[in-house]
Amino acid sequence: MTRSEVNKARKRAADMIEEAGIIITEKEKQDIDVADFGLGQLEVEGVQILTYFSTDRISAKVLVLFPNQTEPEHWHPPVSDDPGKEEIVRSISGNLRFYVPGDDNMTVGFIPAGKDDYYTMRHEVVLRPGEQIHLPPGTKHWFQAGPEGCVLYSFSTCVRDGLDGFTDPNIIRSTRIVED
Repeated sequence: MTRSEVNKARKRAADMIEEAGIIITEKEKQDIDVADFGLGQLEVEGVQILTYFSTDRISAKVLVLFPNQTEPEHWHPPVSDDPGKEEIVRSISGNLRFYVPGDDNMTVGFIPAGKDDYYTMRHEVVLRPGEQIHLPPGTKHWFQAGPEGCVLYSFSTCVRDGLDGFTDPNIIRSTRIVED
């Protein structure tokens, strides 16, 4: 991604956060992480992340998905004696389509074109504002915004995003930024 693409996505995400009624500082607006997972199609597969805090015990983040944007299928593996990240995801604005283990009941969301093999969880849970889902450690999952986009909270135990597993072997967790 180019620096200007990152800045544009960061501004768009900050605007969506504020439109959801969440007050953020100017510094937080600049600290929003834009993740395209090395796939180069941010509008399709990606997420924007504002980390409020992350300690060796707990973390709180605001995540933004643009309209129909999908965060790729992943899981939070065990690390040493730690069973892996446990997470609560709570929808703040917009509808959030969440996919977890269970019977295939997908009717609202869709798998990004050509990616069927990389989105194996097909049990759909639609979260509306104020609804939340609990993810035990190691749970494979992915999620997608509805056509209006969405803003959500992620509350979790220790975050080690760099160690997350992804079903798509082409994913690179750190966004590569090219100056323009």
